[in-house]
Amino acid sequence: QVQLVESGGGLVQPGGSLTLSCAASGSIFSINAMGWYRQAPGQQRELVAAVTGSGIANYVSSLKGRFTISRDNAKKSVWLQMNSLKPEDTAVYYCVADTNVWLRPERNIPYWGQGTQVTVSS
Repeated sequence: QVQLVESGGGLVQPGGSLTLSCAASGSIFSINAMGWYRQAPGQQRELVAAVTGSGIANYVSSLKGRFTISRDNAKKSVWLQMNSLKPEDTAVYYCVADTNVWLRPERNIPYWGQGTQVTVSS
């Protein structure tokens, strides 16, 4: 089994930055793809960014340029650098991990963190 623990969420003003961190523990040797999802109040959960074990990153097109995903492959840690934050970025952000090279569809991703709240407000 794999456990994922996120940190780094909080309250930030519009235009500010935050970096979310996710650390994996347990059977981390099985982890390949990692990524971040988010769920805003009253909305469906959506993929934010993903990165393969070899470092290939993908982003939802609307966020590309403001968000950057990175990982430490040895430690199976992943970060999400978020810049120029907007109120609509307010959501619970979830770290995810998969044993596949690419993240599977949401319902099939085996490992999820508990989520960290990001609130963008003045």
